[in-house]
This record gives sequence, C-alpha cells and structure tokens, in this order.
Amino acid sequence: MHDLTPKSPRDSEVVMTQLILPPDANNLNAAFGGKVMQWIDICGAVAAQRHCRQVVVTASMDDLHFHAPIRVGWIALLHSRVLATFRTSLEVGVTVHAENPLTGERHLTTSALLTFVTQDKDGKGVPVPPLLLETDAERSAFSEAEARRAQRRGRGKEEQSWMKVMKPVAGA
Repeated sequence: MHDLTPKSPRDSEVVMTQLILPPDANNLNAAFGGKVMQWIDICGAVAAQRHCRQVVVTASMDDLHFHAPIRVGWIALLHSRVLATFRTSLEVGVTVHAENPLTGERHLTTSALLTFVTQDKDGKGVPVPPLLLETDAERSAFSEAEARRAQRRGRGKEEQSWMKVMKPVAGA
C-alpha cells in the first residue's frame, strides 16, 4: 500500500548544478533553451518522485520563462520543490540561476511550473501524499497552484484555436 502521510515541501527540494559547456550552447554562446528545459524537467521530476516515492511522468510545463541567458563557462543552479499535490498529480516549481564562477555573482535566468502525474506499472494513477503546508507562503503557493489547475482542466484541447491552424506539413 502507498504511504499517504502528509509531507513537508522542504523534503522534496532538489538542487542541481550544471556547468555550461560549448555543446550545451547556441550560436550566441549561451545555454540552449532546450537543454535548460531538459534540466528543468529532470530537476522537477526528482522533486516529485522524492515527495511521492512513485514513478512520475511530465504532464505539462507551464509558465516557462527565460529571463536572462546563461553564458558558456558559467554555472546553472537549478532548484525545485513541490508546490501542490492533488489526487494523482503534483505541481513543482523550478528556478534556474546563473553563477559567474569567477565572481560568485548570481541572477535568475529561468523559471517554470511543471505538473507530474504518478503511474504504476500498468500506467494507472497512484494516490499522492498530501502536502503539509507549514507557512503562509506555502499556503499561498498551494492556492495559486489550485487556480492554475482549474484553468488547465477548464480548457480542452479541442477548444484551443491555435491547434486548428497547425496542419501537418507534406514531406516533413
């Protein structure tokens, strides 16, 4: 059976460090956005798994914002934490800061919200332990996550007009 004891968001926190090397960079000598997204997905998934001790898969990535570039030779510091839990899903926040290794200067470069769903070996959802909200900031983050979830669930794929203009390209 699954342990559904409430857990503190602090227990799910993950910190990852990546050195930006030339293969990670675009033609502007900054970290390629897709590579940063990959790191965000991994960092978020570890936090989600750490919270529920179940296999999780990425369901959505929302509010992904690139605030500033990360230069080759700099360090990317990723930080993730579970913000909200639902029946079989979790919302995780991830931030990325760049650090100049020569000066120690740091600044925010990327932020994202991800939703993960649990899956058993048959692909069915598994109950997620509740989040033990200990501070006003955690309660506020949880409330905002509930509102975002309601918005996501309220808009079906068939209602999104932009998808109707995305016709398959012949020969692609």
